[in-house]
Amino acid sequence: MSRQTVRFGVIGCGLMGKEFASAAARWCHLTDMSFEPRIVAVCDANPAATEWFQKNVPSVEYVYSDYKELLANPDVDAIYCAVPHHLHARIYIDIIQAGKHLLGEKPFGIDLEANEAIMAAIAQNPQVIVRCSSEFPFFPGAQQLVQWVQAGKFGRIIEVEAGFWHSSDLDPTKVINWKRKVASNGEYGCMGDLGLHVLHLPLRFGWKPGSVRALLSKIVPQRPDGKGGMAPCETWDNAILACEVKTDGQQFPMVLSTKRIAPGHANTWFIRVTGTDFSAEFTTKNPKQIASLPYTPGGVQAWHVADAPYKSAYGTITGGIFEFGFSDSILQMWAAFCDELTNGRDGMRQSFYCATPEEAADSHRLFTAALESNRAGRTIALSWEE
Repeated sequence: MSRQTVRFGVIGCGLMGKEFASAAARWCHLTDMSFEPRIVAVCDANPAATEWFQKNVPSVEYVYSDYKELLANPDVDAIYCAVPHHLHARIYIDIIQAGKHLLGEKPFGIDLEANEAIMAAIAQNPQVIVRCSSEFPFFPGAQQLVQWVQAGKFGRIIEVEAGFWHSSDLDPTKVINWKRKVASNGEYGCMGDLGLHVLHLPLRFGWKPGSVRALLSKIVPQRPDGKGGMAPCETWDNAILACEVKTDGQQFPMVLSTKRIAPGHANTWFIRVTGTDFSAEFTTKNPKQIASLPYTPGGVQAWHVADAPYKSAYGTITGGIFEFGFSDSILQMWAAFCDELTNGRDGMRQSFYCATPEEAADSHRLFTAALESNRAGRTIALSWEE
């Protein structure tokens, strides 16, 4: 079967750019695909970063240090962009105005103003497909929870908890990077860096917070600057957002947390939904398991933990008895993006699509309110009326 090739350029050739290259190289892992990505161009200000692509990605034909030269290349159909947050508005807008489809990293702008500029460019270029990177909901356990929510199994929602935690910044000797500086990461701190991962499913379910009370923490005040001195850490390490959701005649609390300093958690994403008829939880801490609690009045209340088989959104050569991992979720996310790009939303092989710019914009509204809540020490109301 012949496949339609989507020719990609990568702007920002760091860790996540390499992950995309790995996903493209593993495309044969997917079964019966009518489309495939091919990385033909790369751009980074650091020559060592593009050199890795030249050595390891045979499809790369063009190498740039200026992203505008890449955007002028007619042989590039779409862009994956992974750059620090302060560069999002300028580069994303240029990508969109160049007519290139875009999968960009969160949070789609360093702040609300930058995000609004990106959203305006999207509105002016409706032919361009723009999506935001968020791979964790493609884990089979998360997909099962999605199906349960869509089927209305939970009855009346009691509460929701979702989070993304890691602990790499627990080490105070770790050299400071751009994520610790307001100028490059933004005032959101860990919320901007991790928050859309946490919000992807709640927003997809229509659970928009009507209010938020934020508790933001700065835990490590300074770090080595890599030059023999110390530099101040300006951004938030951890964030806990206590939200109230009103939707479909229901009202329930939703607790969202983003933590760069969560001892014992290498990279844990989770979501837990409890309801009067059914409850469920999935965490990447136990990626092969999904927990659920069905309930009937007067019945036994017992959590059931079952293995989540390797049953992904897009079929693979891997048997159901094996484990699903982070690189698999990225491959699935890329399959969804390329599927929508080539076949349109209505023609996708399965219904779960990548995080949208609108969902990213909603996250900005929440994070902006969270900053105000933390400054004022009180609950802030949000209005979702356009």
